Amino acid sequence: MSALKDRLRADLNASLKARDSLRTAVIRMALTAISNAEVAGTTARELSDEDVISVLSSEAKKRREAAAAFDDGGRPELAEKERAEAEILADYLPAQLSAEEIAAIIDEAIEQTGAAGEGMKAMGKVMGLVQSKTKGRADGAAVAAEVKRRLGA
Repeated sequence: MSALKDRLRADLNASLKARDSLRTAVIRMALTAISNAEVAGTTARELSDEDVISVLSSEAKKRREAAAAFDDGGRPELAEKERAEAEILADYLPAQLSAEEIAAIIDEAIEQTGAAGEGMKAMGKVMGLVQSKTKGRADGAAVAAEVKRRLGA
């Protein structure tokens, strides 16, 4: 069993005892998403910490997107609730990379693949390397936009 999943279960018990309804609901949702990922596919399997981080990253991204949609729809109270849920999920995710760290990883990947003169044709090669180094620590859409910017320049 993954250590992160164990931590989530322990924190669920603590939040139940503390009667923290928001944290309890978010952790339950996260554990449910992890359980669903474990039984998805043809055979059930136990998720590693890396897989759990991937599931939690996906859930956090859903919360950020929902908050933006609620803001656009004029529902600030619901947007705030989504942001609060995303903050709780962020406690279980690795620290996010800064823009400078992402830029350094992209530059290194461009150098390794020799994609400097190829332009957008090398997007796939560069993204493959970059994603392996930023998984769970940076938003994929933001990384892809920065790779496009650097390759297009």
